[in-house]
Amino acid sequence: MGKMKRRRTGGIVLAILGGGILVTLFLALGPPRLLAKSESPEFCAGCHVMEAEYDAWSHAGAHRRQACVACHLPNHNMAVHYVWKSIDGMKDTLAFYSGRVPERIEISGHGQEVVQRNCIRCHESTVAHIDQERLCWQCHRRITHRGTGQIQTL
Repeated sequence: MGKMKRRRTGGIVLAILGGGILVTLFLALGPPRLLAKSESPEFCAGCHVMEAEYDAWSHAGAHRRQACVACHLPNHNMAVHYVWKSIDGMKDTLAFYSGRVPERIEISGHGQEVVQRNCIRCHESTVAHIDQERLCWQCHRRITHRGTGQIQTL
């Protein structure tokens, strides 16, 4: 009897694990529109804490043609892109639903490195002969969300 019970318990655990894997795969690779929608600026602005950044982005000249993920996620490798998209998304979701969103959103050190690499990637021919160690937005202040749109003075 004990052997049958262990088999049944093992089968239940395997079923739950298999179901979890299927749900994870569906969410990761699910409907194509879901993935595309999650990369749109409107999706990022869906959380009210990002409204000011979205408004600033919409006034950002040529950069308003770029989605948030073009600057804020690694774009040199698709696997790395989606890993960091998952990490950042979970971090933002946890902060939002736990009520721990800072009043003034600041970019992290990792985020600064990613944005800097993406600036250089997009403007490669322009920045080929300048010091690329200095952060682009130290000179180009209107590129930052705080230097554009309604939150220009914050």
